[in-house]
Amino acid sequence: MSKKQFFLGMLLASLIGGIVALAGVSFLSQSQNAASFDEKQKASFVNLLSGEDFTIPDGINFVASAETVTPAVVHVKSKMGYTQSGRMQRDPLQEFFGIPPQGRGGPHPGGAMPISSGSGVIISPDGYIVTNNHVVDKATEVEISLENNKRFIAKVVGTDPTTDLALLKIEDTGLPFVRFGDSDKTKIGEWVLAVGNPFDLNSTVTAGIISAKARNIGILRDVENNLSIESFLQTDAVVNPGNSGGALVNLAGELIGINTAIASQTGTFSGYSFAVPSTLVKKVMDDLMKYGTVQRGLLGVNIQNVSPELADYLEENFPVEQGVYVGGVNENSGGEEAGLKKGDIIISVDGHVTNNVANLQEMVARKRPGDKVEIEYIRDGKTYKAEATLKNFAGDTEVVKKEIPKTYEFEGVIFEEVNDKLKNHLEISGGAIISGVSGGKWGEAGARPGFIITSIITESGRAKITSVERLLEVLEETDGDSIVVLGMFQDGTEYYFEVD
Repeated sequence: MSKKQFFLGMLLASLIGGIVALAGVSFLSQSQNAASFDEKQKASFVNLLSGEDFTIPDGINFVASAETVTPAVVHVKSKMGYTQSGRMQRDPLQEFFGIPPQGRGGPHPGGAMPISSGSGVIISPDGYIVTNNHVVDKATEVEISLENNKRFIAKVVGTDPTTDLALLKIEDTGLPFVRFGDSDKTKIGEWVLAVGNPFDLNSTVTAGIISAKARNIGILRDVENNLSIESFLQTDAVVNPGNSGGALVNLAGELIGINTAIASQTGTFSGYSFAVPSTLVKKVMDDLMKYGTVQRGLLGVNIQNVSPELADYLEENFPVEQGVYVGGVNENSGGEEAGLKKGDIIISVDGHVTNNVANLQEMVARKRPGDKVEIEYIRDGKTYKAEATLKNFAGDTEVVKKEIPKTYEFEGVIFEEVNDKLKNHLEISGGAIISGVSGGKWGEAGARPGFIITSIITESGRAKITSVERLLEVLEETDGDSIVVLGMFQDGTEYYFEVD
């Protein structure tokens, strides 16, 4: 063998050996990597970062809460009076007496009515439901749909525009319901669920955390003589139109709020939503159930948030950075009798810190006329305590009960007198309200609950209706003849229908 052949053989052997070695190393490396990947799939990303096992705490689990609450959250559909776009443009006397019509401005008698949609929460097994006032405001009929699609027509027990809450009642028993929780114990950062019917999508559940408490966003500022109560829970759980009146619950499935509003420039969710706290909801519901109207206890003081801007305006140095500044005290009020004066800074009510106006309003709104509250305040740098007796709008401590109007029945239609407040609002001298329609020819003709009858046209002429008594007289005199019923809904929308 020549030297040249020897060296070529050695080189070839070395190359073959190297290839074999590299193949072996590659195979072992892939096996090890495969084994490592298998192990990685068995671990979570958190485990890889922490280097130790991670177990989700039992409490952070939305399933149990959602299963408990969802059956008790209902879909609320409110049928409204006709809109101003359907306002009657001409006197129906023309058509009734054969004058050719020039185009009717009003809607077709008995036609479809505008419907608003929202949510509600069953709070008792016998059918009491809490929702927002704006969901049922001016409704002539309220329909409730349960999760199982069972439907009811609800009675509006009472409403409270100052907190944007309403109490409804359906006739059934053994219903699923949500238990009240204590919103005072809810902490910022705590997990919550929002349950409702956004965009008519039944039984939708979203999750988030409590972002803040005692938020005042000014959506009720013009309600009931500026006596609105805004002390909302703020959350980032997704809430959209249709969620109004739905449940905000904790992980135990307890009601801690009623979803009411969103912070949005577009009308859809933009990051934050707001709920009336359950402690206030429960008090309002108890009042509506027992008295038919909310019992408001008033301290009788004009208040503002303590702030640097207020200090600059008053040219004063406040001894605290947070609190409620008393800008004035009403005569014969509970605040005056307790010794409060202009310039005092209220820092707590019944031991609860009042950092702002919303805190103070919520604490007082939980009370009724005649209840006593302990006020802690600062005056001239010193802290004092006083006991104040809350009073009602009339300046006394009497409980105010809602008057139940007298009703009258004629051919399946229930009528009531028009109250003075509604007369003044609509600028009418009288009339008769339809409070119920059981069907029959009146229902087929277009009669709707909430409609105010102001005139009746018969073959003998036009009769003005000033009261239910006058209405019944006219109806008795018609002796079965066809009539035209004229009037308006409570939003001012004019309408008429013909009864054969």
